[in-house]
Amino acid sequence: MIDVMQPGLEQGNLLVTFGIVGVLILISEKYRVLDRLGVYAAAALGIIVGALGHWTWLVILLGFLGTAHKATKWRFDEKAAKGLSESSDGHRSWGNVVANGGLPGLVAIIAFILDDHKNGLWLFSAAVSVAAADTFASEIGCLDERVRMITTMKKCEPGLNGGFSPNGQIAALVGSTIIATLAFVSEANLELAALVAVIGWLGCQVDSVLGAVLENRGLMTKGTVNAAAITFGIITMWWHLGFPHL
Repeated sequence: MIDVMQPGLEQGNLLVTFGIVGVLILISEKYRVLDRLGVYAAAALGIIVGALGHWTWLVILLGFLGTAHKATKWRFDEKAAKGLSESSDGHRSWGNVVANGGLPGLVAIIAFILDDHKNGLWLFSAAVSVAAADTFASEIGCLDERVRMITTMKKCEPGLNGGFSPNGQIAALVGSTIIATLAFVSEANLELAALVAVIGWLGCQVDSVLGAVLENRGLMTKGTVNAAAITFGIITMWWHLGFPHL
């Protein structure tokens, strides 16, 4: 019997991984979740995450992709009219895939090399949680007029780097909690799952601070800010786990 629960380059894991990636491609093409290059990038990332990590990690990543797409399409016409959307129809590009999935993919590679999928799951989940929290905060919070700059607490325009709103903060926690729930389903550890949710929300705050202090001054780009916030999430979880392999 094929064992689908063994991680890494095992037959069962590979079969499920490639099946999920195939479904991802079909759904992305049908519902225009990603542009063409975005689909290719997501497929490559999915194979790396699933084959080197585990197919349940891929489910976590797809949970982020699907819910992020829903958040993007939420009141999309209003966001587009205000110039707050990144594309004309709500799809995401390969750049978004790399910015949000590159570091989680790197975690999967390192987990495979070190043969430590147990810790790898939680490092991976923390990384995706930060990406989810930031995406939800941006997509939901941008329509909340009660925006303040995170470094000064002064009122500012919606969509400005470093701005935060009550709705955005709630949305960030919802996004990180979705990822934490999927991680808990993968491995029933309530403490670490709760930490994934908290780290995601905190990472969103780090993203806002870096956006206000550095991105608005042209010292960082949106992509590097995202990467720095996700790195914060990975390091925070690594610290909690006791810095394994250091």
